[in-house]
Amino acid sequence: MDAALLAATCDALPGHRVLEPGCGVGGALLAAATRRPETIFHGVERDAAAATLAAENIELNGVSARASISTGDVEAGFRALGLPTFDAVMANPPYFDDPSALRAPSPAKSGAWMADGGLAAWTAFCLKAVREGGTITLIHRADRLADILGLLAPKAGSFRIRPVAPFADAPAKRVIVRAIKTGKAPLVLLPPLVMHDREGGKHTAQAEAILRGALDLPW
Repeated sequence: MDAALLAATCDALPGHRVLEPGCGVGGALLAAATRRPETIFHGVERDAAAATLAAENIELNGVSARASISTGDVEAGFRALGLPTFDAVMANPPYFDDPSALRAPSPAKSGAWMADGGLAAWTAFCLKAVREGGTITLIHRADRLADILGLLAPKAGSFRIRPVAPFADAPAKRVIVRAIKTGKAPLVLLPPLVMHDREGGKHTAQAEAILRGALDLPW
């Protein structure tokens, strides 16, 4: 779900270059590439096996002309990749950075659940990876919102925040945060995206349309 929501927020223009650090096997990257057929995408993944699968998925989905993958570690910083800055960065950082707080489902998945350098490493990477005036979009736990804003605020602003709530009468469990590097506009708190309807089907009509790629999640 998080990958699909992240892809739905991508509003990069034709010809723009979008980076996804920690792209895994390419779920969000490929969904965004499908939504934005004239935009260029690049994914970075530290797990070599996942990076190989992502590259294969790009070929299988016929987007190799404008999507690519490289192996790299967010912990090493953006400059270690030797790439020029991007117009936009989108990421779904690991939700936990304290190994004592949660045990991952399996050792092989620990990298997707645990961020060795925490949010600080991920936000620093994103800030270096994007050009001035470019956008940074993160989806994360709602209880880390203050940390995300605090880490991005020295060099980014014009925040727009979209809460994601399981039900209309329940607190948000996720937030999608958009920031502009060097942006100065006031923070905007957007209406929440409600995922489920207690009276109806599995998802609300809006959530279902977004997850199926029929609707974007606008800023």
